[in-house]
Amino acid sequence: MARKYVVRLTPEERCELDSLVRTGRTQAYRIRHANILMAVDADGPNWTDDQAAQAFRCHRNTVRNVRQRFVERGLEAALGRKEQLNPRRKRILDGEGEARLIAIACSEPPQGRARWTLKMLADKLVALEVVDSISDQTVRRTLKKTKSDRTCANAG
Repeated sequence: MARKYVVRLTPEERCELDSLVRTGRTQAYRIRHANILMAVDADGPNWTDDQAAQAFRCHRNTVRNVRQRFVERGLEAALGRKEQLNPRRKRILDGEGEARLIAIACSEPPQGRARWTLKMLADKLVALEVVDSISDQTVRRTLKKTKSDRTCANAG
């Protein structure tokens, strides 16, 4: 049966994949995908999907998907993970919501308070109708992700 997606690596791509595998200083799935690409190269070993799957201890579909991503979208897409078209959860705060949160966190705290608490920030976002509801832990994760420092400069 003829393969639908035939991988043909250029010498530069093969060299890049070889150095990625030899150094081993990246995620394990990227190393596995690099090994798969080098193994199924039509100008190289030209292994079947079953041979590559058995050699690199993955499913045959993984080999097929890596091969397909390489042919359709290039080397970086093949080395990476599959992008989710429909994430399991919709983000509560989008970019605009995150910007509003950071602006509130950096503003003056309410009267009688030295700084904003996570609960007060969550309540303020709901009061301003940025979101319908949000937990203080979501606020914490968002601020941590953006490396926002909510502490006073002279605290401590």
